[in-house]
Amino acid sequence: MKTVAFHTLGCKVNTYETEAMQQLMEAAGYKCVDFGKKADVYIINTCSVTNIADRKSRQMLHRARKMNEDAIVVAAGCYVESAKEKIDEDLSIDIIVGNNNKNEIVNIINEYLQDKNENRFIIDINKNTEYEEFNISKINDHTRAFIKVQDGCNQFCSYCIIPFTRGRVRSRKMENIIEEVKKLASSGYKEVVLTGIHLSSYGVDFLDESYNKRMELLTQTEESDEEFVTKNELLNLIENIAKVDGIERIRIGSLEPRIIKEGFIKSLSEINKFCPHFHLSLQSGCDKTLKSMKRKYTASEFYEGVELIRKYFDSPAITTDIIVGFPGESERDFEESKAFVEKVKFYETHIFPYSVREGTKAAHMPQVDGNEKAKRANILNEINLANQREFRSQRITKVDEVLCEETFTLDGKEYYTGYTKEYVKIAVLKDGLNTNDIIKGKIARFLTDDILLMEKEQNNV
Repeated sequence: MKTVAFHTLGCKVNTYETEAMQQLMEAAGYKCVDFGKKADVYIINTCSVTNIADRKSRQMLHRARKMNEDAIVVAAGCYVESAKEKIDEDLSIDIIVGNNNKNEIVNIINEYLQDKNENRFIIDINKNTEYEEFNISKINDHTRAFIKVQDGCNQFCSYCIIPFTRGRVRSRKMENIIEEVKKLASSGYKEVVLTGIHLSSYGVDFLDESYNKRMELLTQTEESDEEFVTKNELLNLIENIAKVDGIERIRIGSLEPRIIKEGFIKSLSEINKFCPHFHLSLQSGCDKTLKSMKRKYTASEFYEGVELIRKYFDSPAITTDIIVGFPGESERDFEESKAFVEKVKFYETHIFPYSVREGTKAAHMPQVDGNEKAKRANILNEINLANQREFRSQRITKVDEVLCEETFTLDGKEYYTGYTKEYVKIAVLKDGLNTNDIIKGKIARFLTDDILLMEKEQNNV
């Protein structure tokens, strides 16, 4: 039996696609082994979101070649798309597979074995409009099932390469998603997480031609596209998944702040299975910086969305991403962004010092000193740690529920750890419990700095 090893870099979309490719390879008779072991085929699902991600992708491709000089080394994904002009020169790589061609991985390898001159399998991602369909029935080592429902992005933020490596918005047919959710539910999964490159755009490519022309025009002219949120296929999808027997929780990935409108949030609050964890990518709390980033909202518009969420949900988790040291960000701009972060009181803030990404407009803007970026990141991180502690403290004495995921030992006691619907990490004594149980109980206290202890009730939910 031939062996194959996978390595994934980057986002949850890549993770999903790797899982799908692995199942395709297994169905074709390959045995999957750990990436650190000798294999007949190595498939590296690459990332290209930053220059550092490019470098890590190259490193993993070279490591695969060193582990077995005779192996077939496959470079797949975003780095392939961003490095089309020079990737052919890398002697470590045998096969090049672009995005939107990964579902043909078995046929691609077979073609290469027949004719080693056939080693480039790249579709023009910027012209392709078809969603690359995968179907999975299990997720390795997870109790939560990530489901890719959408690909591509039409936003063209000035710092981001993703629209060029993932192409335009392409959505998966709802009936195919529901069928996959049913399979996962029958396999025992109780929680699904919807993910995509620009999840808020799910379904816009299904809408009528006049709507899509309007969207294209707005993208080109950078107008404020209020119509973006008037027809919401994502809500329709969530409502239909909630009808699937066996699924107890529906979680969503990162959202575009402009999607947060009253009708959308009110409808979500009426879905009992929906997890009130909203990851809204802010990037900056300074309007000047947001405009330079080509983000299509202001800080005040973002805050209006936060207030709407808190109107319809009791203690929702609101998390975000912040870029510090964006080109041209002055000390005053940073202070404005910092004040906004303090005002919102996010549960968790993912802080990224700006990293130059060649091929984007921001790479050619005046850069902020690296030490200054690190200083600003440290300031925001102190706020982040305090906000996390405060949000977790507010959960103490409340009755909540947790999905048991992993075992954990502390001071000789065994626990299961997992997350509440708001994605707060909880520990509960392992006694009598199993992985994938949903347990209800009272949150008693902090067990560690980032884990709360739950005292379980007698009956599982």
